[in-house]
Amino acid sequence: MFVKVASGAVLGVDGYKVDVEVDLASGLPAFDIVGLPDSAVKESRERIRAAIRNAGFTFPIKRITVNLAPADIRKSGPAFDLPMAVGILMCTDIIKTKDTKGMFFAGELSLDGLVRPVNGILPMVMAARQEGIKAVFVPLENAEEAALVEGMYVYPVKSITGLVAHFSGGADPITPLKIDPAQFFQGESTYDVDFADVSGQIYVKRALTIAAAGYHNALMIGPPGAGKTMLARRMPTILPDLSIDESMEITKIYSIAGQLKTLLMTQRPFRTPHHTASYVSLTGGGRIPTPGEISLAHNGVLFLDELPEFQKKALETLRQPLEDGQVTITRANGVSTYPSVFLLLAAMNPCPCGYMGTPRCTCTDTEVSRYLDKISGPLLDRIDIQVEAIPVEYNDLSTVKKSTEDSATIKNRVENARDRQRKRFENEGNVRFNAKMPATLVNKHCKLGKEAQSLLKNVFDTMGLSARAYHKILKIARTIADLNDNADITPEHIAEAISYRGLDRKYW
Repeated sequence: MFVKVASGAVLGVDGYKVDVEVDLASGLPAFDIVGLPDSAVKESRERIRAAIRNAGFTFPIKRITVNLAPADIRKSGPAFDLPMAVGILMCTDIIKTKDTKGMFFAGELSLDGLVRPVNGILPMVMAARQEGIKAVFVPLENAEEAALVEGMYVYPVKSITGLVAHFSGGADPITPLKIDPAQFFQGESTYDVDFADVSGQIYVKRALTIAAAGYHNALMIGPPGAGKTMLARRMPTILPDLSIDESMEITKIYSIAGQLKTLLMTQRPFRTPHHTASYVSLTGGGRIPTPGEISLAHNGVLFLDELPEFQKKALETLRQPLEDGQVTITRANGVSTYPSVFLLLAAMNPCPCGYMGTPRCTCTDTEVSRYLDKISGPLLDRIDIQVEAIPVEYNDLSTVKKSTEDSATIKNRVENARDRQRKRFENEGNVRFNAKMPATLVNKHCKLGKEAQSLLKNVFDTMGLSARAYHKILKIARTIADLNDNADITPEHIAEAISYRGLDRKYW
């Protein structure tokens, strides 16, 4: 007896269909699984055998062969438990139907026949829809996540017993679950923090506004207590709200990583890995590759506090994702590619003790140089904005009235600048932000008048800027012009953009 049941797996951040082929034949009792299964899949044999028996059904004493096709891709995880069990139950006529066309099954089995949730359901169901499948049977705990995919009939499965009853036409069939993702986007995102909470630091707030408007990476340099971390945590509050497509993309990544705490990610991620984080935890990887911090920050903010304290190898791994917007992990089991379009926000002290230029500083020139050398020139070149956060004055702290703009006001200005970019790049392929413009688009959209050209030339020669830094200044100036609602880049925009290259001017 032979049956075929559709299931799925995840490769990178995308799901793909897996055909679970089950064959029952006469001969010595055996249960073989082929098709490059890993240890978790091979252990399914014992879970399935115990689950079927404890659910009150007879496990066949025959030769059982299960093939997971395509057989040239390694299969991992327990999600194949349910489809394999369904295939066996169909072969033994416990489940009467033999036509599983248009059906998809995924789930882990417990020994008592209950169905447990698995990671990566959302990308699997998306892949099933692309294959023309309309009905998916998934664990009860994963049902709402699966129902986010439009046009699917999602059947929440509690146990093998309930699934058998459903196909047997029992009195209690499984009712499909329907969810409209649009209901989660009825209002604007709300946050517990606001830029109005931050006293002083007008210059840094302006820099972060520019960073948010043009998707520019930014670095804040200042002494302890200047408010760098406080400002960074408020960065998501001025970024535009997520679209449904962006939200689904982020939710898919978190589903694969097993870090999905809510049904749908409706706020931009804000990831703050500790400075002891390894390069694998940042980029992703492991024996079975999973997304790292830079992918979990996709469409959001990655904040690296105490930047020089990170391992140099970990920091250097950021260079390629910052340029390409994705990270590729190569392992013996295969190659996985994860999206990593994130806004890098970092903070650091000007010296090891943090009090450079004051009587409190005890650092020698050698110690300062060694501290700053932890950040390589190539990585620094990829950070568009480098701004100094000076200590907050007493008058700013003691003022009761909120004298600064709140996040809603800044966000509105950022969205207006984003609208200008959207219109500018609507026929320019995948480019959406000023910070992502290649050289050809910089030359096209960042043309300068004679006065602005003269200013930039003098600064370029004086500071010895690299070609990348030159283009960064032009991109920042373009964003400043967008925020000011100007079509042309003026010398004032160039001058302000140059002021945000702090490390070029002072420390390097």
